[in-house]
Amino acid sequence: MRTTKYTKVYYFLMLLVTAIAATIVGCERKQDARVEITFWAMGAEGEHVSKLISAFERLHPDIKVKVQSIPWTAAHEKLLTAYAGSSTPDVSQLGNTWIPEFTILNALEDLDTWIAQSNIVQQDFYFQGIWETNVIDGKTFGIPWYVDTRVMFYRKDILEEAGYAQAPRTWDEWYDASEKIIQKNSRREHYAVLLPTNEWVPFVVMGLQNGSSLLKEGNTMGDFSGEKFQRAFKFVMKFYYNNLSPVGITQVTNIYQGIAEGFFAMYITGPWNIGEFQRRLPAELRDKWMTAPLPGPDSSSGISLAGGSSLVMFKKSNKKEHAWKFIEYLSQAQKQLEFYQITGDLPAIREAWNDSIFTNDKYIQAFYRQLECVVPTPKIPEWEQIAMKVQEYAEVASTQQMSPRDALVALDKEVDKILEKRRWLMEKNK
Repeated sequence: MRTTKYTKVYYFLMLLVTAIAATIVGCERKQDARVEITFWAMGAEGEHVSKLISAFERLHPDIKVKVQSIPWTAAHEKLLTAYAGSSTPDVSQLGNTWIPEFTILNALEDLDTWIAQSNIVQQDFYFQGIWETNVIDGKTFGIPWYVDTRVMFYRKDILEEAGYAQAPRTWDEWYDASEKIIQKNSRREHYAVLLPTNEWVPFVVMGLQNGSSLLKEGNTMGDFSGEKFQRAFKFVMKFYYNNLSPVGITQVTNIYQGIAEGFFAMYITGPWNIGEFQRRLPAELRDKWMTAPLPGPDSSSGISLAGGSSLVMFKKSNKKEHAWKFIEYLSQAQKQLEFYQITGDLPAIREAWNDSIFTNDKYIQAFYRQLECVVPTPKIPEWEQIAMKVQEYAEVASTQQMSPRDALVALDKEVDKILEKRRWLMEKNK
């Protein structure tokens, strides 16, 4: 066949196309060679964790991380659906109160072997109470990712007027300060402390502080009517009965306006409200509020709740070695600092708290001190249902529809019903 210039051009184009195709296939093969691990993250964490992924993939060019962001409102159902369909991710964020449920389902990997081989993830690097939320029957099923707890936010100037140069450290001081705040301003309607009855945390915290286990007989029966919880519950009720705290939630529609106007002076809340107080309170109050660890029944420190989220590895993952590298990466102090600056989530690693971003923040210091003194709620799947019942009966008692004792007896009956299946299973497994 006679070769023309058009034939030469044709062959040149064919060679060029072939070369390009080979290059594309080569790139695809290179990309396909990476091990892809899936990571499910919830809420703001799911929206922002991708900002840390590219650095991880540069450190580990053989691993690709696929992030799926899930709203908190859909997360629990989606995780259960994935478990039922054998389509769980390799790694996931998990609220630490969810860990008992997924442990019972045998869905989570026991991480103790991985921890034993790690220089990055070690129990001593974490707040003890936070770490404990991840331990079920002596085995570790999650690694704390970020932490949360509750402390006292208060108006310094109002407490100083009542004779308290610092936040109350005991229940007696707390109650005494509250009475004196009211006495100093008896001419107008106001309160000393805000204890919303649509939140269960204060009631549970006070019970735990007083030594109550909340449940009994292997977490199969309620113990809210027991002496220790009952004493704590009655103490909190005194704030409502003696007009030291508003009853119900209708009287306070805006907590920031309420504390700015002196409608109340003390409020138990979490770290997210540091930024909210700084933004929403008037400039003239900038130096007139502070945070402090919770008061306790006596001179010892008052405990608070161990909250936050953990990183878990699902048992059905066939990429566990790669998944663990990712967990270790997110557990580095520097990465937790970066994530704090992005999301405001408090680091789980103690080392991160040595950074000046924390040591120079007068409001955050109370959280560090409180995190040294936190405990988990009962580690059972039914806890969230039980917490809602605590809230329900606290509201009933605060409005004096029932006496504190009667309310707690009724609460125990409800809790016993919730735990009926648990008792049956434990009896069956004897």
